[in-house]
Amino acid sequence: MKRPVTILAAAFAGLALSFTVATSSIWSLDGVHSRLGFTVKHMGISDFNGSFSNYEVKITATKEDFSDAKVELTGEINSINTANEMRDNHLKGADFFDAEKYPTFTFVSKSFTKVPKSKNEYKVVGDLTLHGVTKEVTMTAVHNGTMTHPMNKKEVSGFKMTGTINRLDFKVGGENPGLSNDVNVTADLELVKE
Repeated sequence: MKRPVTILAAAFAGLALSFTVATSSIWSLDGVHSRLGFTVKHMGISDFNGSFSNYEVKITATKEDFSDAKVELTGEINSINTANEMRDNHLKGADFFDAEKYPTFTFVSKSFTKVPKSKNEYKVVGDLTLHGVTKEVTMTAVHNGTMTHPMNKKEVSGFKMTGTINRLDFKVGGENPGLSNDVNVTADLELVKE
C-alpha cells in the first residue's frame, strides 16, 4: 500500500511545482526607456555623472505587488560613459574597473521587501559583484506603476532603484582626495512582462 501513496504524493508535488512555475511572471528590460547611472562627488564640491549603456535586467515575481521579486542585473564595464573619452578609457583601465580582467558586474537580489506603511517602496538586499569582489548591498526600489502599453498591448512596469556603494569596498580606484568614496547608483527601469 505504500507504493500507491508514494506515487500519489509525488504526483501532487509535481502538480504544485507546475502551478508555481506557471504563476511566475518574468519582466525583461526595455533598454530604450531605461538608464543605469551613477554619481560621484568631485573635489567635494561638485557631482559628475556617468552611465552604463550595455546591461540586462530581469525581475521574476509570483505576487502582483512584487513583494517576492528577484532582481538579476548584468552590465558591461566597457559600456561606461561619462561624456569624456579620455576619462572613460582611464576608468576602464587597471587603475579603476580593469575591464580586461573584470568585464562584467552583476547584482542578484536575496530579498525584495515592501517598506512598512508604503504602497510602492521596497528594500532590496542583494549581492553585488564588481571588480572581482562580491559584497552585500542594500538598495531602495520604488514601483512607479504597471500599465498596458498602448501600442504593443504588453504589460509594462516601471521602477526606480537607488543606493550608495563605497567604491573602496570593491577596490575600485584606491584612495583619491579628488574623488568621493561613495558612489550613488540610480537605475530607472522600464520592464516588459514576457
